[in-house]
Amino acid sequence: MRPLLVINVVGLTPSLLKHTPRIAAIGQAGYTASLGTVLPAVTCSAQATMLTGRMPRDHGIVGNGWYFRDLAEIWFWRQSNRLVGCEEEKLWSVGRRRFGERFTVAKMFWWYNMYAAVDASATPRPVYCADGRKLPSIYTDPPALKGDLQNALGQFPLFDFWGPKAGIRSSAWIADATKRVMQQDHPAVTLCYLPHLDYDLQRFGPDSAEAIRACGEIDAVAGGLAEWALAEDHTVVVLSEYGITPVSDGVALNRVLRQAGLLRVQEVDLGWELLDAGACEAFAVADHQLAHVYVKNPQRIGEVKGILEATPGVAEVLDRDGQAAYGIDHPRAGELVAVASPDRWFTYYYWLDDAKMPDFARSVDIHRKPGYDPVELFLDPTLSLPMLRIAGKLAKKKLGFRMLMDVIGTDPQLVRGSHGRLPSHPDEGPVFLASDARNRRDHLEMTDVRDTLLEFVADA
Repeated sequence: MRPLLVINVVGLTPSLLKHTPRIAAIGQAGYTASLGTVLPAVTCSAQATMLTGRMPRDHGIVGNGWYFRDLAEIWFWRQSNRLVGCEEEKLWSVGRRRFGERFTVAKMFWWYNMYAAVDASATPRPVYCADGRKLPSIYTDPPALKGDLQNALGQFPLFDFWGPKAGIRSSAWIADATKRVMQQDHPAVTLCYLPHLDYDLQRFGPDSAEAIRACGEIDAVAGGLAEWALAEDHTVVVLSEYGITPVSDGVALNRVLRQAGLLRVQEVDLGWELLDAGACEAFAVADHQLAHVYVKNPQRIGEVKGILEATPGVAEVLDRDGQAAYGIDHPRAGELVAVASPDRWFTYYYWLDDAKMPDFARSVDIHRKPGYDPVELFLDPTLSLPMLRIAGKLAKKKLGFRMLMDVIGTDPQLVRGSHGRLPSHPDEGPVFLASDARNRRDHLEMTDVRDTLLEFVADA
């Protein structure tokens, strides 16, 4: 077997390759193909599809988060690979059946990393202390890999991975960690996830000067890793999960459902309102440009569908039959799935009065919010001297005091790029580049990725 490195450059599209010459050179040496995506075109669904060769209806990853009906709770960004179905269809399972135990896999920061049956893995895993602190850290298997990576490379820069500081530093750390694992363990297949493009393309839009600069930054990191791997006689694949398109505003589906008398909240003693999912007749789990809408009473599905279809910024509402056409008809999916208009995205916001906004709304809190919130990429522009405010809060934290880092805004118009819909043109969708020209093709579906990767290993 010839070893294979797969670099996931999130947000890369055919139209952006002109700004990433080192990455583009990989496809020039082998081939470049457009890559179909899945609905929703988001990280967890796309990665699960690529690694199983199956649609969300089969592997069950219907988004980056969903409503866990038995818990009556909404959870985003879970990390256990046991949530992903089709165990015998996963890349490593099929690879071992074909090639035996010499088919080893390193999974570096791809999602659903924990407890995957791979040989080496690493993923962000902060430590949440009882005093309110959040400490940057990672989870690795084997456990000793964590110490090896952080001793060699320094602490994982968690706050550069997501939030207002998110930037190239985290992707560069992941690339260095990936190279180290490859040098030490020599896996047959290495999966490397580099999220950098996701940040400024969402902040400023895919056509912005900031986006072009970000392309240059990721080209240096991903291109450098790819060039090293090629020199070490690896086949290299660079692919992406989705493209990011311009947006101008958000749509608050939960406020629409609340005004229709379908959504319920609980007011806590401090005056905040919390979404009470288990008591709602209907509520939306917002995930970029797609939202799963859960409806308690099946006889009210038509009513809720009509309300959503009449909401400005909603392009389509899929019932179970409509979901089946896109391969997302899984029991975890909402009774309805709303798809945003091309220039809109869905917010999770459910409060009608900002005085009752929960405290986590103005902080980076990906696990407590009942939906995805890209506004976490921004400091609130209405704050005066925000960096001084942050410094003061960090000082309190170091002194052992509890504090709330409430520096995030709630203006959906700050966000200028989003994803989740199917692309309207291949140039706006994901891309697949291979250094090996054998089995050349012009287009792949996302369900083709697993077998295509195995072909590269088998053809060596």
